[in-house]
Amino acid sequence: MAGRDREAGRRAGDGLVVRTGRKDDLPELVRIYNHYVTHSIITFDTQPVTVESRLQWFERFSETGPHQLFVATTGDRVLGCASSSPYRTHPAFDQTVELGVYVDPDARAAGIGSALYRTLIETLRSQPVHVALAGIALPNDASVALHRKFGFTDVGIFDEYATKNGGYISSVWMQLRLPSSG
Repeated sequence: MAGRDREAGRRAGDGLVVRTGRKDDLPELVRIYNHYVTHSIITFDTQPVTVESRLQWFERFSETGPHQLFVATTGDRVLGCASSSPYRTHPAFDQTVELGVYVDPDARAAGIGSALYRTLIETLRSQPVHVALAGIALPNDASVALHRKFGFTDVGIFDEYATKNGGYISSVWMQLRLPSSG
């Protein structure tokens, strides 16, 4: 995404702007992500990340195509992000993406996740994406509800397939089929 400057963004009410992510957002995105690394099971990372270690993650996004990153801001404050990443590296999965959304813990339940997903999913509808997937560590009623709101349906549950903080984690997997771009 280096060199991207799509500043237009979408106004989502109350001064909220959803726009393409920029490299200078990384410190705040890392701060938000690390909150969930250390205080929850919603990410399977067990150690905080650094801006430097997230640079490779950031650089796989582009302004067009199936892998995108959107950031929600108000003024100079970054409130969260939503992204579409490769599901697997096999060519058979080129039209499948995995979505993720992270919202500043002080800004939850304010519609930021919805604003981010609305922009991301609307954008993906014009890209070569057939299926969007989401794996949600349980329990996480808010994330499950967000995904259902956007039309995701349950695919299945991986029961106790990961460990973090001394406990087993289960995840529900959900999918959203998008219209063919071809």
